[in-house]
Amino acid sequence: MAKEQRVAVVTGASRGIGELIARALGTEGYAVCLLARNGLLATGVADEIGAAGALAMARAVDVTDELAVGDAVETVLSSWGRIDLLVNNAGQIEREVPLWEAEVDQWWSVITTNVRGPFLMTRAVVPPMIAAGGGRIININSGAGTAERADLSAYSASKSALARITGSTHRAGWAQGIRAFDLAPGVVRTQMTLSMQMHRRRTQWTDPGDVTDLALALAGGQLDAWSGRFVRAGVDTAQTLAARGGADLDDAARTLRLRPWGSSDPLG
Repeated sequence: MAKEQRVAVVTGASRGIGELIARALGTEGYAVCLLARNGLLATGVADEIGAAGALAMARAVDVTDELAVGDAVETVLSSWGRIDLLVNNAGQIEREVPLWEAEVDQWWSVITTNVRGPFLMTRAVVPPMIAAGGGRIININSGAGTAERADLSAYSASKSALARITGSTHRAGWAQGIRAFDLAPGVVRTQMTLSMQMHRRRTQWTDPGDVTDLALALAGGQLDAWSGRFVRAGVDTAQTLAARGGADLDDAARTLRLRPWGSSDPLG
């Protein structure tokens, strides 16, 4: 492998948005490690990426398993010597019902996958990134994490928590070369979105190219001013974000914050 070749790890990469991003990274010249619970599907995607001329490998990994995550990261480092980019995409969604009608095990499984998974992956990759001078993390977030919903309470809570993981990673890692972003992909036509009641009558979908273009721009360093913040494919583009990021961004812009009731609010 060429010394300057960039290395990416993508979770939930056997299908959907994870697969789209993994393929785009391979086309862009990254060596890509695809992680997924279904190792057979991930291997099939990795083989196709490899056949197109990129370096690719796949591993069957449950991102909530600390030992499995550590082993996977060590495999990438021993094989390719570095990790420049982590895309935390693996996630679950629950049945669309009010919280008090939720199945307990399913509800908690969503929280575990969507929060513990990115935590463990970030915890594993950041030390070698820092040792190499820095790296970038893209957390696949959602507008569901920015507002209350009558249903999907676990999914919404998990995405709010993910934004805090992104912000904490940014704050603690900025001086050491770590950049972290929340990327909301909009509503891409995938197996997950097609299974959701709220999208059953949807006719307009986010273009997958909008997602991959924005992911590549974040990965490539053009949008580092947006580290610690939320961006949304299909609304934001690399060009609009680059232009806006050149201005002074308010500390709270595109982040989760408590909104005070006015100037007299003691929390304001």
